[in-house]
Amino acid sequence: MALRIATRLPRLAIVGVVLLLASATLAVGAAKRLTAVPNGAPAPVAVATLVVPDVSGQAFVFAKGTLEDTGFAWQVIGSVHGYAVNNVASQSPPAGTRVRDTGAPTISVTLKRTPYPEKGNPEDVSPYAGTSLQPVGVKTTSVTPVAPVPAAPKRAQAKPQAKPATKVEPKVAAPTERPPAFVVAGAPTEPLKEMALTQRAELLSAWIGTHSKTKANVRHYLYQHSWIVTGAAFGWWHGAEALRKLIAVDRVAQQRWGIGKKSQLVARKALADVEARTK
Repeated sequence: MALRIATRLPRLAIVGVVLLLASATLAVGAAKRLTAVPNGAPAPVAVATLVVPDVSGQAFVFAKGTLEDTGFAWQVIGSVHGYAVNNVASQSPPAGTRVRDTGAPTISVTLKRTPYPEKGNPEDVSPYAGTSLQPVGVKTTSVTPVAPVPAAPKRAQAKPQAKPATKVEPKVAAPTERPPAFVVAGAPTEPLKEMALTQRAELLSAWIGTHSKTKANVRHYLYQHSWIVTGAAFGWWHGAEALRKLIAVDRVAQQRWGIGKKSQLVARKALADVEARTK
């Protein structure tokens, strides 16, 4: 028995040395992992930011909608108040400024009057509370060029077989001009890069039929409504037709959301004004 134990002692010693070395290696690895982040500090978290849009020169009714759609609150400063027909003279901070997303950073705008009469009640602050404005970078309009990637050597490719010609249906081009129904002195020209008023009313009709009433959705509805009414009052293309579609949207808003009665009255008055000007 003693002899057997004596013959196994070298093997046991070797096994013990191997286990000791393995435990030391694991300890060193764990120590390196623990010291990878100093003092156990968490990894830095990326800060959410927003970029201030350019609303200078826009009609106020469109400028405030642009700010709201991009996540900002707004306030009117100066002696000219927030009537829909006034234009944005300046904004602070300027377009392109990157700011922290604090919830609804507040953009300040100053307005200038236009020859078009100021009607209704002015809006000098956004319909929801704004949050603090915290710029995080300097405005820049330059684009850093990307170094070109060397092209890979071309390989010989088999010549593709010719495909039979397919008949291409001609596409109907979108109208490049939208003649106004009437001209209003000082009113802005309809921007062709934006959808026509009739199309906007149709999309709003489809949208409101599939969305529930929330604060954000109500803001969207009122913004689109104001855009169509104001554009039609400016004499924009097919404004009367768009207003008739908008009145139908207001009826749906009353049925689904319990709002829209006042908006329908505004649309009906605008329709009467537009029809009187086009007779």
